[in-house]
Amino acid sequence: MTDSFDQITSASNPLIKQLRGLERKKNRNETGLFLAEGARLIEQALAQGWEIETLVISNSGADRDYVRALCKQATSTGARVVQVPDRLAGSIARKDNPQAVIAAIRQRDLALTDLDQNDPGLWIGLYECRDPGNLGTILRTADCAGAAGVILIEQCCDPYSVEAVRASMGSLFDVRLARTDFASFNAWRREAGLAMVAASVNGNTQHDGVDFVQPSLILMGNEQAGLPPAVEAACDTLCLIPMRGGADSLNLAQATAIMLYEGWRQRGFA
Repeated sequence: MTDSFDQITSASNPLIKQLRGLERKKNRNETGLFLAEGARLIEQALAQGWEIETLVISNSGADRDYVRALCKQATSTGARVVQVPDRLAGSIARKDNPQAVIAAIRQRDLALTDLDQNDPGLWIGLYECRDPGNLGTILRTADCAGAAGVILIEQCCDPYSVEAVRASMGSLFDVRLARTDFASFNAWRREAGLAMVAASVNGNTQHDGVDFVQPSLILMGNEQAGLPPAVEAACDTLCLIPMRGGADSLNLAQATAIMLYEGWRQRGFA
């Protein structure tokens, strides 16, 4: 395999510098690329038709059968494959023990108009979610529960950050994801006939008392501030998740999972 692909050994190589720079949002925005590490995630991206621009393989992983197969699949889609020493792979992944394969993948930016309003699944709206670990975990939960899609509202964290991609465990490539402002989002969901249910400390209905069988969208607020009054006023239902009174709140990803799985349960896990 070592004779088949470009060999890069210098940390000053422009490609290595570009890939290392993708840990920063500014560089991701400028290039339209992001990093995914590990065969499982990259296989998922290829299976869903995401564009892989560059596939990096480490020297120690170059002769593994699954790496060979992944390289063949990636090159068939037009990806450039480069082989690097393990130390350079580690510098790209910012890890001492990186995976054998790392990919630079083209971002997908969906608009609300790209989403199917007639999808029968439950939708998730995230208002100013700021923690990439939470976002990645929510994408993974949405994937597991077959959610129709996830909509990021106003100033949310970057779903293409290394932390969010890792936390999603490949679900980023399966879940439809759009970004928008609240006014456009609210107009879109009204047009779609979606009842908007938000988890809130101001809720007066227990979460399992909400009718999620009807076309529904679950709206979750910021980790610290929750939802502003004007956004809560636009909701059809504000609900509470029961707590015994020890901790004063649930983690955003946990609360979203509880809401989503209650909705899915009401639909018979269909």
